[in-house]
Amino acid sequence: MIAAFLLLIAFELAGELVRGALHLPIPGPVIGMFLLAAVLIARKDRPDAPAIPEALVRTSEGLISHMGLLFVPAGVGLIAEAGLLRAEWLPILAGLVGSTILSLAVTGLVMHWTTRPRGDAPSVAREAAPPDLVGHHGGAR
Repeated sequence: MIAAFLLLIAFELAGELVRGALHLPIPGPVIGMFLLAAVLIARKDRPDAPAIPEALVRTSEGLISHMGLLFVPAGVGLIAEAGLLRAEWLPILAGLVGSTILSLAVTGLVMHWTTRPRGDAPSVAREAAPPDLVGHHGGAR
């Protein structure tokens, strides 16, 4: 477990170093987790050493199972900044609502683009219609 924590912290540090060196507007831990994911994807499964070490699997599952506790510091931070939240509630609310709508729209468009049938695939509607409802020209009666 200690080795897995050290691995997670090392990738978080690497992400912070990349963020600082490249002046990226992305948090270092996020960059670090992308780096860790890239390394784990690049590794090959072998019988003697799986791509994802068992200690890392157990540690990450343990962290995820206790994720609720990890939100306590964020909640305390919100309470500590209650005065700022009271003073700036309208821009915060507009940002939350706007980003939620934007996220839903982008997710919907991506799902639409990735799940629509390709041009070379037969039409789903024609295949799904019962034969007695399809007219001579392929349309429904």
